[in-house]
Amino acid sequence: MPKGVHMVTIRPFKALRPVKEKAAQTAALPYDVYSREEAREVVEAEPYSFLAIDRPETQFPPEHDMYARDVYEKADQMIRDWTEQGIFVEDTEPCYYLWELTMDGRSQTGLVCCSSVDDYLNGIVKKHENTRRDKEADRTNHVDITSAQTGPIFLAYRSGSAIRQIISRIVAEAPDLTFTSEDGVGHRIWRIADPDACAEITKAFASLDCTYIADGHHRAASAVAVSLKRRKEHPDYTGSEEFNYFLSVLFPDEELKIMDYNRVLKDLNGLAPADILEKLGERFTVDKADTSPYRPERKGEFGFYLDGTWYRLQAKKDFLKNDPIGALDVQYLQSNALEPIWGITDPKTDPRIDFVGGIRGLGELERRCHEDCRAAFSMYPTSIGELFAVADAGLLMPPKSTWFEPKLRSGLFIHRIER
Repeated sequence: MPKGVHMVTIRPFKALRPVKEKAAQTAALPYDVYSREEAREVVEAEPYSFLAIDRPETQFPPEHDMYARDVYEKADQMIRDWTEQGIFVEDTEPCYYLWELTMDGRSQTGLVCCSSVDDYLNGIVKKHENTRRDKEADRTNHVDITSAQTGPIFLAYRSGSAIRQIISRIVAEAPDLTFTSEDGVGHRIWRIADPDACAEITKAFASLDCTYIADGHHRAASAVAVSLKRRKEHPDYTGSEEFNYFLSVLFPDEELKIMDYNRVLKDLNGLAPADILEKLGERFTVDKADTSPYRPERKGEFGFYLDGTWYRLQAKKDFLKNDPIGALDVQYLQSNALEPIWGITDPKTDPRIDFVGGIRGLGELERRCHEDCRAAFSMYPTSIGELFAVADAGLLMPPKSTWFEPKLRSGLFIHRIER
């Protein structure tokens, strides 16, 4: 590769995986989609859900400090115990894996691999979101004390014919594992152990300039933090150690679906409903919607729910921006409604705003407005192209800009690193 030209570095690994008979039972939604109480309920109903390891505070009384060291040590012990019990088995040679997820008739197929920590540090793995230190510290302790990366980072890449042909050839064969999770998502997994096939995949991905974090910024930052810690602890490291890589699943952009990420507001900032509509009319074209609930049909459109009525809002051209951030609908709403009308300058911390993933449906916005909120905005989904443009520019998206479905399950692939 010529000097100065970027290349993506990935490699196969020896995954610690559940045996086929336990895979469906073990696979769990990501740790951060549950509250502490919800996580406890899931684990009580299914003790061998991987959530028991991802959220090890479920193994302690409710009043126990969920961030205490003994909590993470419990996760470490459970990985050992489940391995001794034969629930987990480690592959004997480095492998790649293909993971196909099918939801509502739409499939996406990702390559399960290890991505380079140095790619992350050098900006070849591109970010679009800031991380919070408190959330990062939790996963850093989990990875550090278990010496295992348990939650895969969801990466995206620009699709190309060479990689597409390789994947098509592999998925034409019978999968090694097939199951449907309780949320109706179908899973098929292929194990790729042949060294020549692995080398072909490594070479094909090396032709890419970069990959993009779609989901899992905190997990990625935590894996990298532990890697840097291990490098200090092992000053004679060579770069080939497992701690120099992090567990990831790479999906082609053409197969990904981003859902809407909607907003609900707890109050009207002291304004009357008529005043809200009047102020919105300064930056939006406001009409009563002809459908209820109203789902925006194109970029620049918004639904607005107030006092039992849905409105269709259209961004006014005079206020549109052409830069990667300003062009986002979520940013237009922030700059032209949330901040000037509601006085919400930091949506990440302001308690008067909440966010509702599109998977919950627009009926959830109406429910919230009848329960604990006064108004809601339905959004047109951010596109993967917009995400790439923001990351390519080295910028950060506003909070809660993207909601990817289906979510990657934890527990199907564990990457163990050196202690």
